[in-house]
Amino acid sequence: EEEYESVLCVKPAVLVYRVPPRASNRGYRAAEWQLDQPAWSGRLRITAKGSTAFIKLEDKSSGELFAQAPVEQFPGIAVEGVTDSSRYFVIRIEDGNGRRAFIGVGFVDRGDAFDFNVALQDHFKWVRQQSELARQAQDLEQGPKLDLGFKEGQTIKLSIANVKKKEGGTGSTRPRPAGPGGLSLLPPPPGGKSSSGERPAALSTPAQLPGTPITDSLLSWPQPTAAPAADVWGDFAKASESASNQAQGNTGWVQF
Repeated sequence: EEEYESVLCVKPAVLVYRVPPRASNRGYRAAEWQLDQPAWSGRLRITAKGSTAFIKLEDKSSGELFAQAPVEQFPGIAVEGVTDSSRYFVIRIEDGNGRRAFIGVGFVDRGDAFDFNVALQDHFKWVRQQSELARQAQDLEQGPKLDLGFKEGQTIKLSIANVKKKEGGTGSTRPRPAGPGGLSLLPPPPGGKSSSGERPAALSTPAQLPGTPITDSLLSWPQPTAAPAADVWGDFAKASESASNQAQGNTGWVQF
């Protein structure tokens, strides 16, 4: 995967100083640099490509590169702070041909020096996190893998609660008694007796009118209240007498 270069920090004003050789292992001191006579001034830009950060000193107007310091570890030998100030640092520049030199850089504003330091810290904190994630992923790949597949002949049993029994299967539900014509009736109250202690009366069969057979389909319909027998036969007699008179007038039949 191709790496791209990102910008971490830009400071428009930075001063560059010549650093005298260190006489002992003690740290650098900015008071020895002739701070009132900087060797160069310009712009500082910190970029990152992959895990490496680059401190670039550029011309303010043209952006031409004056010097560059690759940083592979921080804190480290590539960037060191001085012992007598928080605004000055010593960086190791390289020209790409193997030649190296140590120069001093300083910021007029203390806040710019703080941003410079934090930008490098954040970048290498991210590098350590990425390295840890890569190591964990490698350990997972090399470790034993969990096999969740079924072995040959292995079965699994599922227990599912609250499953309704199929219709028509054996169960404790008692069938409802069927009335005339196959009509299902509700079961009698507990004890088979009504609230007064008497057995409920049987359902009465609807009266059958002459010439009207009672069928199963008629029983399933709501039955109207039957009129008194005298009225039913009276209406039927009137209808029969009217029909006989009309037939006699048309055909000459004699009524018996």
